[in-house]
Amino acid sequence: MTLSNTCDMVSGKDKPAKGLQEAVQMAKRQSWRTARARVMNRMHARMAARTRAATAFVSNPEPRTVGFFARGRQLVAGNLMFAGHLVEAKGAMIWDLDHPDEAFVEEIHSFAWLDDLAAVGDLKARELAQSWLWGWIDRYGAGHGPGWTPELTGRRIIRWVHHALFLLRGKSVDSQSFYRALAAQSRFLGRRWQTAAPGLPRFEALTGLLYAGISLEGMEHHVEPARAALGQECKRQITDQGGIPTRNPEELLEVFTLLTWAQLALQEVGQTPSEDHVEAIAHIAPTLRSLRHADGGLARFHGGGRGLEGRLDQALAASGNKRRQPDGLAMGFARLSAGRTTVIIDAAAPPDGSASAHAHASTLAFELTSGRRPLVVSCGSGGGFGEDWRRAGRATLSHSTLSLQGYSSARLAPPRWIGAAKRELLEDLPSHVPVQMTHLPESYRFEGGMDGYVGLHGLTHARSLELSLDGRSLAGEDYLVALDSPAKKRFDKAMDKLRLAGVPFDVRFHLHPDVDMALDMNGQAVSMALRSGEIWVFRPEGDFQMELEPSVYLEKGRLQPRATKQIVLSGRAMEYATRVRWSFAKAQETAVAIRDLAQEEVDADI
Repeated sequence: MTLSNTCDMVSGKDKPAKGLQEAVQMAKRQSWRTARARVMNRMHARMAARTRAATAFVSNPEPRTVGFFARGRQLVAGNLMFAGHLVEAKGAMIWDLDHPDEAFVEEIHSFAWLDDLAAVGDLKARELAQSWLWGWIDRYGAGHGPGWTPELTGRRIIRWVHHALFLLRGKSVDSQSFYRALAAQSRFLGRRWQTAAPGLPRFEALTGLLYAGISLEGMEHHVEPARAALGQECKRQITDQGGIPTRNPEELLEVFTLLTWAQLALQEVGQTPSEDHVEAIAHIAPTLRSLRHADGGLARFHGGGRGLEGRLDQALAASGNKRRQPDGLAMGFARLSAGRTTVIIDAAAPPDGSASAHAHASTLAFELTSGRRPLVVSCGSGGGFGEDWRRAGRATLSHSTLSLQGYSSARLAPPRWIGAAKRELLEDLPSHVPVQMTHLPESYRFEGGMDGYVGLHGLTHARSLELSLDGRSLAGEDYLVALDSPAKKRFDKAMDKLRLAGVPFDVRFHLHPDVDMALDMNGQAVSMALRSGEIWVFRPEGDFQMELEPSVYLEKGRLQPRATKQIVLSGRAMEYATRVRWSFAKAQETAVAIRDLAQEEVDADI
């Protein structure tokens, strides 16, 4: 898979843009709204900076943001890695650095790095945190700079409040400027939280406002509006099944975490969250359990990663909710689980509209994890490695599923303004994705289909996955079928263009970088060794070409994509119905139970 080909496939360069004139007009309107929002943010930030300073903390919520000790040590050593960029600048003021891109700017203004420095907690880490924080106050505290957006201000307030004791130790002389900056940001949020984009950004803004109202003397009037607004947003954004419009599992975890923090902060001061707030937590917790693999990480779909280490367990424990999702789909994902083997399938159409700004064309793709070890994966979000990788990660070719003639099952529309940034939304989405899950005497079966290729080739893709009750084998079948007369005519037309040579397709299985794989049985199988000691074997059935090809694993926090491999089955659809059978199974010599004591490798990029 080449990056340029992948980008071409997902962008839909095969056809002209629809409604170009309307798209241009909409882009102009979005651009005007974005520019106006920036001006209003700047105006309200400068007005807020003239507010009366808070004088003390009424209450100080317990620090709940968990940082990484190793990352904090690297920051102290001068190795600054943000948004996939490494800057070596020991002793430098972070605000004086040349910033590689907007993502880098957003990350440093969010103050998430405070979690890592607080995790170290020694004198050098505290002095660095204090230097950078008061440096921000000196440069931007008067309402200037790029950090004055509702979502960034919300993230920043949460960190400042969580780590206030760490930050203020030995800084009694300068504490007034700290309180003044907190009061200014609270007033700004009180006026501008409504302009944050719906979803995670708005939950961040409201949680920050609630924290400020609970914690700071003189800010109590913000508590009730923030408490009520959080409940309203929960009612608007969280479905009864515990999902969110973006269908991003990691984003759902972040929303859930914010809601649990807000709930605990209110309860600590004797106040009660709204009923909608409490119900949202109750709905989300079972969904997150369904989206978690056997290794504890989340399924990596629609721009999300596996989640910060420990974040999911901490949030679930804080929620006090131990319910599990009943059988069926969780936020559009199906889960098969047996014997410490999990299979999670994207079993619904991608998000549409503005919710698709980071969505992937991944319908019917799956991930497979055995114990602590991922085996079959999605490439993941490439947002930390630049725009080209971000677009490539959204393609069907970057997921473990079938792609037809190199096309994606959904295409990228021309860029448009969404909030303060240009985004490429998905278009030509699958419109019909029927799913059935069955508990058989010896296995769990998933069956699903989608019509993402019907418009171009007349073919419906259907997939069947069957996981044995002992978790030692996964049998799969992929079908390409022309279901009715119009579909058969489209297929015939596609065949004519290809001179009756057949419509080419590939079934891809991206493997995790820690998997050691090799062709076996004279090229008729692939052996895969996990670091736990397990051996899995992949076998196709039928006359299809099988190759091990290069792939990438786009992992958040790395400086570069990790090289890996993918199994590719290639063939041609010659008739109205084509079937591909394949299986993953543990080798017979692999024990039923393995003590997985292998240690994780140290991240060489950090």
